[in-house]
Amino acid sequence: MLEYTKAIPIPRSERDVLLAFAVRIAEQAGAATLPFFRAEVAVENKRDDGRFDPVTEADRAAERIFRDALRAEYPAHGVFGEEFGHEPGNGLTWVIDPIDGTRAFMTGMLHWGQLLALFDGEKPVLGVMYQPFTGETFYGDGESAWYRRGTGGAARRLRTRRGVALDEAMLTTTSPGLFRGHGERAAFDRLERRVRLSKYGGDCYIYAMLAMGYVDVATDAGLQPYDIQALVPIIRGAGGVITTADGGEPSLGGFIVAAGSEALHRAALEALAVR
Repeated sequence: MLEYTKAIPIPRSERDVLLAFAVRIAEQAGAATLPFFRAEVAVENKRDDGRFDPVTEADRAAERIFRDALRAEYPAHGVFGEEFGHEPGNGLTWVIDPIDGTRAFMTGMLHWGQLLALFDGEKPVLGVMYQPFTGETFYGDGESAWYRRGTGGAARRLRTRRGVALDEAMLTTTSPGLFRGHGERAAFDRLERRVRLSKYGGDCYIYAMLAMGYVDVATDAGLQPYDIQALVPIIRGAGGVITTADGGEPSLGGFIVAAGSEALHRAALEALAVR
């Protein structure tokens, strides 16, 4: 299981190379995943406790592509993926969600993406979200973030929307049903009552839209490291703030809250006041 350890420093020049590599292999995995989309794909349930956690052959095929490319290029690094677990390495760990939004994928909808992050032991230092059907790539390194359409398209900088008060904010969550823990649903309801507009559904896309400036607050509960790590450097690189609901580092998942500015994030946490 992925754990917090001491951060391994990565020079700026090396980080740029790693980010370019991450974008390239995300796009390669996307090309292999696309034939499964809106096709006849068998869906399995990974759980036996009465809940539904779907997985398809597209998830597994994409993760294999990620892992093969990572082993070939960076064999000393660790890998942690949703479908095939954790392979420890030298302290730097690639974190994979081969299809974030499998429910959208299996129902032919567009709000899914492929996520790849590099975790330095304390936080993800780079992240990529790629949606092969729309050809959209979101990527960042915690200091800057970019968006491009098409693998050869020109990149543009991402910036969150600023100067928004909580009562003017647009709030998104993948589903209110995710808030199952002690007091979580009541906390979400308190936050929802304070905002101007709320929208359900989206998985990784809600965080990408926050980085792009179309959403002001995004929150989900019960997330795993592979659900959120790739999105953290994108949001932070675009000027946003992302933590757990108690203000902690979000890299290992849990109840996550992201906002377009420090002031809005602080107001959202105060509204949630998880107890």
